[in-house]
Order: sequence, then structure tokens, then C-alpha cells
Amino acid sequence: MSHKATVWAIQQRGLKPATKIVLWFLCDRHNPDFGCFPTQARLADDAEMSVSALNNHLTKLEELRLIHRVRSYDPRTHKRKATRYILGFEDGFPPEPTPETGDGIAGTEEEQNADPTPDSGDGAVSGFSAKPSPDFAESHLRNPEINLVREPVKEEEDARARDFDFDRFFEELLSALGFAANATLPAWWQGWPARQHVRRWIDDLGLSTDRIIEVASESRGDHPNPPDGPKALDRFMERAAQRDAQAAANSVKARRSRKAQGKPPPSPDELAAFYAGKVNSDEYLPPSMISAAMCGLMLERGLVTPERLRMRGVR
Repeated sequence: MSHKATVWAIQQRGLKPATKIVLWFLCDRHNPDFGCFPTQARLADDAEMSVSALNNHLTKLEELRLIHRVRSYDPRTHKRKATRYILGFEDGFPPEPTPETGDGIAGTEEEQNADPTPDSGDGAVSGFSAKPSPDFAESHLRNPEINLVREPVKEEEDARARDFDFDRFFEELLSALGFAANATLPAWWQGWPARQHVRRWIDDLGLSTDRIIEVASESRGDHPNPPDGPKALDRFMERAAQRDAQAAANSVKARRSRKAQGKPPPSPDELAAFYAGKVNSDEYLPPSMISAAMCGLMLERGLVTPERLRMRGVR
């Protein structure tokens, strides 16, 4: 990790949040002595996006002259070697590309000194050979993991849909916390760091978006004013995750106890009565604890009312 690189990434302005996230994680993988050689799989995992979506952001960063990719291949096997990413603040960053080629005028010293191989014609300046050898081309067509033919449409659509869903959830979260729709947010709620922090509640704590909204609303009972940033909600989210895990563990323990005692599994009537007791009580009830099928069983038997289910946030 290079502190200088990550600070430089944060200072870049005018980027879309997802593009800036990619740049930041790229800089986080930069080594001041050896350079920057993360794999696409690693970057995609860091930035929590598909490889195709990652490539779109890398292309945008290259167009903006913030990064320069140096691609090369093994002269013997013709397999692609790790791509080197030269960052805009580094001394070796190439000059402005010429209109004719799109490559740097002279390239870096490393690129100038790279000799093309007789078999493939690869050189570090262009990164791709004009006519790859037959075995090189066939190997990429045979292996879908390194196929150069991009098929990004479905993955990009899915990534956009996920981003849209998260944006909508984030707006709902802000509303639950008491922020007005057009209000100026505190600095700690702005930009991608806040969204990344909220994503950890989903990825690390295992909370659903509905559960996060519920906990955020409940937190206002203790703190009526909206929190200055998402970090102020960490304690509430951690406690909610612990309660959910404990409820699930108790349910598993109860099933194992019945089995150990040689008792038959509970009948639908027993299950309906048990969960109805939970719904009609005032004790904490995780929304994911009761399925839609169980709701139907309770309603059929008149054990609960639709209004009570809605009040308890079950359906």
C-alpha cells in the first residue's frame, strides 16, 4: 500500500463514485518500489463489482489520463502476464498520446526497451500483437476465463441494476434517519466512503437492507437527531446482527433438542401457535424469522391478524 498513491486518488475530482472507488483500490495496491500489478479479479473483489464493470471504469480512468496500462505476454507461452498500472503521479507516466496511434509518444523507458518476440510480435508499447500466433488466439477462444471477446452486456446491466437498487436503498436509509430529501448532508454522509461503510453492514454483518432500515428507524428513539455519519450507527447494526444470530441459534437448538429427546417434529398447528405467540408479544422479532408460508398458516387459523403482522414488520 502507498499512502502517497491513496491520497492522490482521493484528491482527484469530477469522477463518478464507482470510478473513484476503482482508482482508490488501484492506488491501495500500489507499491512504491515495485509498481502496481493487481489482477482484475482482485480489483473487482476489492471494489465489489463485476470484472466487466471494472473494465469500464479502468477504460474511463485511462481516457482521463489518470492511469496507463502496460500489457505484455510471455514470449514462450504467449499467455498474458500481469498488467502493470502506471498511475498519473508517477515519474514513468507516458506523455499525451498521439492522434494517430493513441499510444504514448515515446512510452516509458520500460516500454521502449521491450523487444517484440518473433512468434507473437508483442511489444510493451502497444500491449497486443497485430497478428497473434494461432495457438495464442485459439487458447483465448478455448478458455472462457481469458477470452478477449467481451460479452459484458448482461453483466453490465446487472451491475447497473445493483447500483440503482443500492442508491434507492441509500436514499431510503437517509429518509429513515430523518434527513430531508433536498437537505445538505453532513460531510460524513457524502460520497463513496459513506456508501462503502454502509455496504459493510450487509457484507460483514449479514444484515438485509430492510433490516438496516428498521434498525436505523429504531435508533432515532435513542438519538432523535440524524447521526453525523454512518459510523455512529455501527453499534446499533452490530447489536441487531448479534440478536438475529442468537434468534437463529435458539431456533436450531430447539430443533436439535426435540430430535435428541426422540420427539417428532412439531406439527403445523404447533408451529403456527409458537410463531403467533412471538408475533402477538412485544419481544424482539427479526423480520426474517417468519416465512410467508408461516404467515399464511397463522392467518388461516385466526391466530394473528394482518394488521398485527404489518405492525410487527413481518409482511
